[in-house]
Amino acid sequence: MTDILSLQERVQNTIRLGESHFREFKTASEGKPENKKPRLVTHICRDIGEALVAFSNADGGELLIGVEDDGQITGIPHNNDDITIMLNAPNTHIFKSQQLPLIFSTQVIIDGKIILFFQVEKGISTIYQLPDGRCVRRKDKATMPADFREIQLERQEQRSREYDRQFVDGATVSDLDITLIQQLANEYFMGLSAERYLQQAGLAEYAVNGLRLRRATVLLFAKDIGRWNPHSHVRILRVNGTELKTGERYNVLSDEFVQGNIFKLIEDAWSRLRVYLTSKTEFGADAKFEQKFLYPEGACFEALINAIAHRDYSTHNGIEIYIYDDRMEVRNPGALLSTITIQDLKELRGAHESRNVLIAKILRENKYMRELGEGVRRMFDLMNDEMTVPEFHSNGSSFWVILPNKPLLSSKQQAWLDMFAEYNLSANQKRIVLLGMNGREISQDDIYQAMQTEELRVYNEEVTSLRKKAILVEIRNQIAAKNYAHKRNIKPSKIPRFRVQIPNGDNNVLQQSRKLTRNRKCGIHLENLPADITRKALEDSFSEYGDVNYIYLARDENTKKLKGFGTIWFNTEQSAKKAFDALKNNAPFNIKLVYPYRPPNSKPK
Repeated sequence: MTDILSLQERVQNTIRLGESHFREFKTASEGKPENKKPRLVTHICRDIGEALVAFSNADGGELLIGVEDDGQITGIPHNNDDITIMLNAPNTHIFKSQQLPLIFSTQVIIDGKIILFFQVEKGISTIYQLPDGRCVRRKDKATMPADFREIQLERQEQRSREYDRQFVDGATVSDLDITLIQQLANEYFMGLSAERYLQQAGLAEYAVNGLRLRRATVLLFAKDIGRWNPHSHVRILRVNGTELKTGERYNVLSDEFVQGNIFKLIEDAWSRLRVYLTSKTEFGADAKFEQKFLYPEGACFEALINAIAHRDYSTHNGIEIYIYDDRMEVRNPGALLSTITIQDLKELRGAHESRNVLIAKILRENKYMRELGEGVRRMFDLMNDEMTVPEFHSNGSSFWVILPNKPLLSSKQQAWLDMFAEYNLSANQKRIVLLGMNGREISQDDIYQAMQTEELRVYNEEVTSLRKKAILVEIRNQIAAKNYAHKRNIKPSKIPRFRVQIPNGDNNVLQQSRKLTRNRKCGIHLENLPADITRKALEDSFSEYGDVNYIYLARDENTKKLKGFGTIWFNTEQSAKKAFDALKNNAPFNIKLVYPYRPPNSKPK
């Protein structure tokens, strides 16, 4: 009787608390107040199945049948056979072969009335479904349709967050690299033993049977990592081209595999990866041989460290690094945590959270990592110096970082920037200055796009600095731009407002920029060009034959539409001839060599 009374008290307390995310009441009757009759048993069983599946897919909960929404106890007006069928609904009204994490399925008598009481725990490994395969979930006070994959990802994230803090059965200190642990212990506090250091760092706890080690401990220090986590590895693939192919077209030039505990993995993977960061040895301007790096070393190291520290170690995959001709991709097992968005990373909002709390803590304390969030900022800073930015992507199973290897500036672009060398321009300021080549007038949208940001603060800082240096000159103020835009029914941000000039020099910008083109020796004239052709597309196609100096595309003076012909000028006659010889017999347009340089408004011979 004591147990029954205890359960009665529990049910009474549940009713007093009312419906919530964790509690639901269902009536067992239907009809007008003066003419109530028992609800169909099949309908009640359907409600039981839906409610319990929804609770199990959320955070667990309690269901009471025979209680109205307002907490009034009306009881079960059915016979014993019907009650038996209802109590069995958690088995009969869910997807076949599934078994709910059921705690209670019983009847309780409150105030002389029968109530059916059900309680389920939150599901851990199973995503529960209704008999027809539908998936539902409790949200606030309602049962809502749910996305099966969304629940699956949340469960996986929860498992991954807990993974490095779980204890490992069978692992002992003898399985660890004691020499390495003692080194860290000495740096932490001289005289501290390895065992005490593990306890101090939260990596182990003493129990009845001795020191119990957490998963983070074996991931960080295991002598034989394959015994505890065979997927603690980094795979580095050098791909020939810009995409990975399969079968007979498989284009992987090298495939290296590095495995070990986290400290060993950092050291060995970095030594292997670093080989791929240099392009070639060149004779530099200071008459010394020097290595030219395709990627900033610091940015690559940050990408590797972040992958090792924040990956999902509960999955059966390792880290993969793909080195293509135009980019490096560092792929981490496990999606980006739900508390962080790609936009947060791009906008450097300082959003940070570690999936592996203990691992990240040890790496930070031992100077392998910066403070959380600083690694991404440093990556951006280093890539920004190279006139590019990292990219971030995430799907349901992985998160990856792309470090672009964009080609160096053309000789014309570099010559233009050299005119401003004394002003120590930032990477963003260089991007703005490049917009102003050939006297081009620049809009606000042009500047935002060039800097690859939407932040007003960044825009104001860079534009203000260039204006103070007398490099960026306003040709149309904000009010004038709005009036100009209004008349033409376009956005004011698209109206040109600035022009680039060389301070303390000849301020005829167009003339200055055209100095870069006076060494044109030879060009190729093209006819029957597509109507949507762009200068960039032509430059991308023809730059393989040599440095493209200038591209002229003829336009109608009134409509501004392309006329279908133009000229590509090269810095050397050899480059022009090379392009002509390669394309003269198979080009989709008419092509011929032209000499010498002529202004863009003159017609080729």
